[in-house]
Amino acid sequence: MKKTFLMMVVAGATVFTSLSVSAQTSATKKAKTAKTTGMEKKEGVMVGGALMVPSKNIVANALGSKDHTTLVAAVKAADLVETLMGTGPFTVFAPTNAAFNKLPAGTVETLLKPENKAKLTSVLTFHVVPGKLQAKDLKNGQKLKTVNGETLTVTRKGNMVMINGAHVSTADVISSNGVTHVIDTVVLPTM
Repeated sequence: MKKTFLMMVVAGATVFTSLSVSAQTSATKKAKTAKTTGMEKKEGVMVGGALMVPSKNIVANALGSKDHTTLVAAVKAADLVETLMGTGPFTVFAPTNAAFNKLPAGTVETLLKPENKAKLTSVLTFHVVPGKLQAKDLKNGQKLKTVNGETLTVTRKGNMVMINGAHVSTADVISSNGVTHVIDTVVLPTM
């Protein structure tokens, strides 16, 4: 009788182990299927109707935003695409199309002309700071040295952050080579 009981226990353990392995295999297959079919939950921030994900670089993320087409065109005209696709890290304060529309009529068109490439580059690099600064790193009164050599000033009131008077509307858009903060105004360097 002991022998029969022991055989039942061993058989039960074998069945339980087999079911457990089968359940794990099934769960693994479902997870793999979800990943390959795009069903996995993606982390990121929605900007301009597109999901900005940490696995893409700053430029690749910006290309998806319908709110940043003017900025993308300007970055291309200034030949800064390769730079901003580089390893960085960079902190970019990215003006929206609406921000560019606030500039005096004809300003964007003038800056995009080949003969004004140096001015355009100066404007764009005034929006870029070396390093990866998230919103939590930005302190009231902080001075940020930009890639063009000039300085931006941070104003912070509670959760509201401003850069040279431009409001940060979406903070901490994390990319593989830095972070982007969407701003509502184009900040201009002393040209």
